[in-house]
Amino acid sequence: MAASIGKRIKNFGQLMLQHKSMSIGVTIITIALLIAIFAYVLAPDNSTNANRMIPEIGSKPPGFSIQLLKLPLHKTNEKTSGFINGLKFFLNGKTDRFNYIPITAYTTRNGQLYAQKYVGDGVEQPIQFPLNQLPQQFITKATFYLGTDTFGRDILSRLLIGTRISLAVGLIAVVISLTIGILLGLMAGYFGGKTDAAIMWLINVIWSIPTILLVFAVTLVLGKGFWQVFIAVGLTMWVNVARMVRGQTMAVKQLDYITAAKVLGYSNSRILLKHVLPNIAAPVMVIAANNFAGAIVIEAGLSFLGIGIQPPQPSWGLMMKENYNFIITHQPALALAPGIAIMLLVVGFNLLGNGLSDILNVPGSVRIGN
Repeated sequence: MAASIGKRIKNFGQLMLQHKSMSIGVTIITIALLIAIFAYVLAPDNSTNANRMIPEIGSKPPGFSIQLLKLPLHKTNEKTSGFINGLKFFLNGKTDRFNYIPITAYTTRNGQLYAQKYVGDGVEQPIQFPLNQLPQQFITKATFYLGTDTFGRDILSRLLIGTRISLAVGLIAVVISLTIGILLGLMAGYFGGKTDAAIMWLINVIWSIPTILLVFAVTLVLGKGFWQVFIAVGLTMWVNVARMVRGQTMAVKQLDYITAAKVLGYSNSRILLKHVLPNIAAPVMVIAANNFAGAIVIEAGLSFLGIGIQPPQPSWGLMMKENYNFIITHQPALALAPGIAIMLLVVGFNLLGNGLSDILNVPGSVRIGN
């Protein structure tokens, strides 16, 4: 059995190419991963959290374009190496050094800049600044390909950077749920008796509580915030893993090679880690993909309700909350864009899980979507 699974995994790349829907899922996930890694490089607004607010251009439709006047905010005396600056930018973007003022027209004369400040559609206000107080390139043109939110922030930039939140939540939730679920499931299935009864009692109690209520409880205990959401989601998703691992372990421990390992005097920990766990890895991989998709949806729901990721961090669920009222008005794209992003990423992980289920011959009970 172990050799059979190892052979399937060895030919994984070839099998994946033959499984079209799985290839689509892997492609979606790969694109999302690359976007998450290079988010601040790709984002038009590469300020920290893409939180550059320009209230005058709030709630503009996709494709809106305007000239921006750059006014220096402050000078930094921070002295760090180019590598450190590059790493900070790669991880957290950069702090804006300018205040951006939307303008419709400008001219310069006698050392002064005269401009028409954009206040609203058809409304302008004259302004002027000494040229010696402006940077060398004091005018830039900005195009907001997906429009702006109510605070005048670029939707596209926040959408790109929000990919990090969704993938991070999924990853950490899966790690937590697999760690707890595999540990308790192995113990319950292998040792049986009172150990199994105690663990199954805990599983049934957790199972009986609606997931969203359990997340609420964990969030209220841990508080609202970035890492708290990751932990809360992870702590509510281990039950499925534990139930599946328990059942698989109960079946595997009856096989001859487990009996032989016991006769040879191998310790229980060695049998579990080197003989049982590798042979239940296939369904664990499938349920991990399922949990990844579920974690993304739960985090989006929590953020939409206001108890998940907190502003100004760009969570897709939070973006939907901030712009959902535009769905029934003339700018539905402001809320639909993050919703479509959530849908695509969840579909990608569902397709990956279904493909793994087919390739690794996992029983249909753990196949995602069936």
